[in-house]
Amino acid sequence: MSPSNEDQEQLEPSVGPTPKAEPEFHPYHHPAAGWGAAKSVTQFLVREGALVDGPRAIMRMNHENRGFDCPGCAWPDDTKGLHLDICENGIKHVTWEMTRKRVGREFFAAHSVTELYSWSDYALENQGRLTEPMVYDPQTDHYVPISWKDAFEVVGRTLRGLDDPNQAAFYTSGRLGNEATFLYQLMARELGTNNLPDCSNMCHEASGRALTASLGTGKGTVDLKDWEATDALFIMGVNVASNAPRMLTALAEAYDRGTQIVHINPLVEAAATRTIVPHDFTDMALNKATRTSTLNLQPRIGGDMALIRGMAKAVLEQSKTDPKALDQEFIDRHTAGFEEYRDRCEATRWEEIEQQSGVSRDDLLKAARVYRDADRSIFSWCLGVTQHEHGVDTVREIVNLLLLRGNLGREGAGPSPVRGHSNVQGNRTCGIDHRPPPEFLDRLAKVCKIDPPREHGLDTIGAIQAMQRGDVKVFVGMGGNFALAAPDTPYTYKALRNCELTVQVSTKLNRSHLVHGRQALILPCLGRTEKDHQRKGVQSTSVEDSMSMVHLSVGMKRPASSRLLSEPAIIAGMAHAALPDSATPWAWYIEDYDRIRDTMAQALDGFEDFNRRVRLPLGFRIKQPARELVFLTPSGAAEFSAPPLPDVVPAPGTLALGTMRSHDQWNTTIYSDNDRYRGIKNLRTLVFMNQADMRERGIGEFDPVDITSTAKDGSRRHLNGFLAIPYDIPRGCTAGYMPEMNVLCALIDYSTQSDQPIMKHVNVTIEPAA
Repeated sequence: MSPSNEDQEQLEPSVGPTPKAEPEFHPYHHPAAGWGAAKSVTQFLVREGALVDGPRAIMRMNHENRGFDCPGCAWPDDTKGLHLDICENGIKHVTWEMTRKRVGREFFAAHSVTELYSWSDYALENQGRLTEPMVYDPQTDHYVPISWKDAFEVVGRTLRGLDDPNQAAFYTSGRLGNEATFLYQLMARELGTNNLPDCSNMCHEASGRALTASLGTGKGTVDLKDWEATDALFIMGVNVASNAPRMLTALAEAYDRGTQIVHINPLVEAAATRTIVPHDFTDMALNKATRTSTLNLQPRIGGDMALIRGMAKAVLEQSKTDPKALDQEFIDRHTAGFEEYRDRCEATRWEEIEQQSGVSRDDLLKAARVYRDADRSIFSWCLGVTQHEHGVDTVREIVNLLLLRGNLGREGAGPSPVRGHSNVQGNRTCGIDHRPPPEFLDRLAKVCKIDPPREHGLDTIGAIQAMQRGDVKVFVGMGGNFALAAPDTPYTYKALRNCELTVQVSTKLNRSHLVHGRQALILPCLGRTEKDHQRKGVQSTSVEDSMSMVHLSVGMKRPASSRLLSEPAIIAGMAHAALPDSATPWAWYIEDYDRIRDTMAQALDGFEDFNRRVRLPLGFRIKQPARELVFLTPSGAAEFSAPPLPDVVPAPGTLALGTMRSHDQWNTTIYSDNDRYRGIKNLRTLVFMNQADMRERGIGEFDPVDITSTAKDGSRRHLNGFLAIPYDIPRGCTAGYMPEMNVLCALIDYSTQSDQPIMKHVNVTIEPAA
């Protein structure tokens, strides 16, 4: 029998009024401040038994400048020594990790896997921290204790017994630190495979490929100082209040400076209007909000590329009478392909731009005027831009627009993708890449004395398909909740269950432990808040934020269990068992992580003198050649692209569905069934719809509906009984929560440009429930 969610209010679902254009809200909540909606966070902390511990731990570690990195998001740390640089979601995430609840052998003895599978995902994680390694016993359908030595031997024996190292896939989520990341990819490549799928394959792969093609770097070029110096900010496809809450401080401060702030999103989210900055105690006491936008545009889902094309077309048209509209000197000296792009813009009719963007010409010209009048502009975007068939083209279109006015290589200007959480960017920098560049493999081979494979490996989509076919027999997941994060839930479940062995390195119980291979291991690891004791003392790990800053993170809390190992130690244990003749000093590395960093300094470009520089007060920034106007592209210049606009207008009778997170959610972790800023309480099985689309289909507020998606191959997937909620969203568009709606995202529906699953543009029909 599934446990009741005793810590959640047992109420009927409710929905507040449809948010007004400028709702009052409080995206930051400092529990000790006693203001605004802080009560909900206080209740959360009381529920987790950490009313004081969570926020105090964050502030203490930040105050002592010990380099603690909150794993909740990848927004950079304040550069001016701000101590209260925390947010509600960070507090919730750290408190969720620091819970006093425990999941040990007694729990697993009392509950079979079949029973646990029937529990909600909230109930699973809410049981608390895992305390010791467990192995699945198919005879009893229970997980049972196993020693670390025996667990590593299960992994090693299975990997050694494979006919081909490519029959294994090594997945990582963004929570993995740089040192563990480096060891993980080293293990995989010494075994002989580049099968290194990661969460970026599902999130920002399009950003990396587009920026690499345009500028020769897979990352943004700006930093926080640029955000402080810019004249115009364009924020695209991101719900800032929930996904990058600390960005709100930058937006509020920018507004006070007179910076123009344009939000571009199908939904006008709370953060696109105003915020209360928690670092301003006067504003907190007076409940005084600061605006965070000067213009909001609502394109249709998938219409961002057409919107940017419209802005570029307006700038080019203005340049015919105003030579200052373009930075012609920059274009001539530093770019290639301008004439082709200009011709493409001129050939794109305004009527097509309006139809595909869903935004009127007048509003497009307003945005273009903001861009034209700004001397320095930054474009920042997230998954609302990337998780489309044409995600790469859209990001390249953003770069095209930046290049027109020379918004690159100078203060206050450039592209600034928002990596959603933790250390996703650091994972890629430190070698998690199924398509590794040859020069990286050359250095790895020289420094680590291995012969790494040269053929490309499998990404997330490829790994799921290979598991389904039986070509991949071992799946190792470092963090995350792969079963729920991946698209096409039933297909992904079947693929995982087809494996000979699944290994999940985790801090808490989740769905991926219950959707497992014929053999299965749960290997519990330390959290980032906890002290990592090794032979040479307490260790630190490093992370890279969204703006390429690398700094140390040191935990301060006592580990949840004496039987936990660190992620580097777990990786080294698996590697030693799988590679008994390896010359790599796995155990020696774990004694002192400085030794890992010394090797990384030799193997990774930009990590020279790693151990010294990472201990600087704010760490160090990895060099970005494009920021210095050095472009590692085939032409040696920043390259314009000139693709035609995609057709994103839904066919008659269909809608474009975008999946997204609620506010009380961190990736697949559900803190509660509420979504405060969208007015939702006690409900996740819902779909947001335009009121005109609801009337057209005979659907009323709260009516149950049936949702059907149609994939590229014509196959259909269904969700029944979801409740329809009217919302301010463009006609032809609809939205709902992941992971519940991942079942509608067909695995075959991935972008041919980025190989990302198309989770922001699913073709659906919605009808009253049968």
